[in-house]
Order: sequence, then structure tokens, then C-alpha cells
Amino acid sequence: MPRVRELEVFRMTLPYGRRPETVLVKITDYGGMVGWGEAVDPAGAGPLERALPALVGLDWEHPSELGDNPGGAAGDMACWDLWGRMNGVPLAHALGGTRTSLIATVRLTADRSLESMVARVNRHVCAGYGHVTLDVHPGWDVEPLRAVRAAYPGLAIAVDGRGAYTEISQLEALDSYGVVAIERPFKDLLTSADLQDRVSAAVAVEVASVAELDEAMRLGAGRALLLRPAKLGSLGTARRAHDHAAEAGWDIVCAGGLGAGLARAATVAVASLPGCTLPSDVAEPPRSAQVVLPPVGASGGVVAVPLTQPGLGHTVDEDRVRRMARESFHV
Repeated sequence: MPRVRELEVFRMTLPYGRRPETVLVKITDYGGMVGWGEAVDPAGAGPLERALPALVGLDWEHPSELGDNPGGAAGDMACWDLWGRMNGVPLAHALGGTRTSLIATVRLTADRSLESMVARVNRHVCAGYGHVTLDVHPGWDVEPLRAVRAAYPGLAIAVDGRGAYTEISQLEALDSYGVVAIERPFKDLLTSADLQDRVSAAVAVEVASVAELDEAMRLGAGRALLLRPAKLGSLGTARRAHDHAAEAGWDIVCAGGLGAGLARAATVAVASLPGCTLPSDVAEPPRSAQVVLPPVGASGGVVAVPLTQPGLGHTVDEDRVRRMARESFHV
């Protein structure tokens, strides 16, 4: 029976993009076995520091027993990692995953010109990617999509509106370019349902709970789930959301995992579940920012699911963690 003896928390600012903050959690049980977890851009230090110590001294047989984990997403991940290491089980198998590798998509933000966008797509196609996801917003949608489609008629393309749209007519035109999915077009489910009635592409919704997913399915707000484990708070909840969507016949794209590599490793494990039918968005962050060995990433547009090592399947470079941490505390 796992029982956490001590806990360490490392807070760091990552050296890429908008320099997001991430928190790594290391838990150690009374037998000396270690588990690691990560939360990217957590909501403030106070709530985290109050929540995580609740794991110390807690008895449990399996992470699923923890329910609404008192340690939050990072603590939940660390418990799954610890349990997997103690039992010799890879996280992907512990969650019910069946895949040994994943087809990856690469996400491309808006660019300074259409020519530059097409050039970026070209680099990724040459690197082996057969699927790209274009971030779109009003004023940057039809033209870049038309340019990429003209250059690559057979390329699988999804678009992500990030909730920036308010009018269905703004998105209907994208459907004529053969997109696989229109992700997060609106902030509300009812408008997403209206859009799904008018386009052949699958509308993909992102939810913060299984109850919200069930409501989206009831409304017909899409035909696909953008499954982001970090947003759901625990890996067990992510698995339940997967099960509900798969049972309803929805496609699933698993996404997320910015940070120092641990969160992305957990996303890869979730993406190995059989219902994750669409290419997974796990192409970031850069390997230079990761603290896991081997680094998590795609090669030739394919991500390997680690099945030869227990838990998350990666070794944490603890020396690098301690060098990168701007603050830490121990319980």
C-alpha cells in the first residue's frame, strides 16, 4: 500500500515562448520509491502549497481511490507514477491504453504572411508530419487555409478557433477546404451545436468536467472531444471523459503537455487509449526545456508510447530540476 513519507515541490519558469510557469512535485513513499508529477501554469502558489501536503501520510491502494485528489493535478500524476513504478506497470497500461505509438499533429500559430505559413507547413511535412492544426481567428482563417490546402492537397488539416468566433458564418467557409476538425470554435455549446449541423467537419469541444462533456453530447455540440488531461484535474477524470466520448461514438484528439516534459508524458499515456482516434497534439515543448530522459517528442510525425519502463516511463534529471527551480519547498 503506497503511503507518502515526504514531498518536494519545485517551481520554475520555463525558457521558451511566453515563459510559462510550471510546478514539479516529487513524492517518496516509506519504501523509498519515488513518483513525479507536473502542473503547468498553476493558479497561484498559496492554493498549491496548501493542497499538496494533504498527500503526506495518506494511505491508498490505487490512485483511482483518491477521487478529487487533494494534491491537485500534479499530486494526482505523481501518485499514478508512484503506483506504476511500485507495480512495474507503464502509465499507459495502467490507464487502459492499447497503442504503442501515436500519430502526431503539429500546431501552427498565425504567421506574418501566407508565404511564411506555407513554408512552416513545408518544414513539418518534410519532417514526416501528415497532419497539421492551424490556429485561426477572425481575419486569419480562410486565406491561410486556402494557401496551405493549395500547396498540400492531400494533407490532413484541423483548425482551432480557441473560442474566438461569435458568428457561424465566419466558420462555415472553412468546411469547403476539407478540414478534419474545427476545434473550439465558440465559447458556448449551443452555438457549437448550430455549427455542427451546418458543416461536415467534426466540431471538437473542450470541456472542464465529465458533466460538461455529457451536456455537450446531449446538445449535439460536436462530434469530437478535445481531451486535455491537465484541464480535467486528474488522470482518472481524463479516462472517464475518454470513455464517455468513445461510447457515444465521438472522435477524440488528446492535447496538452507544455511544461518540462512530465505533463506531456502523461498526455502521451492518455492518448494511447483506444478512443483517441485523431492525431495527438503533443508536439511541444522544445526538448531543451525538458527534464525527462529520454525527451518526449515526435520523430517523423510519430510519438512512441513508453512501454518498457513503469510509471511515466521517463527518468527525471533531478539535478537539472534543482538547477532550474527558482524556488522549492519540502514537506
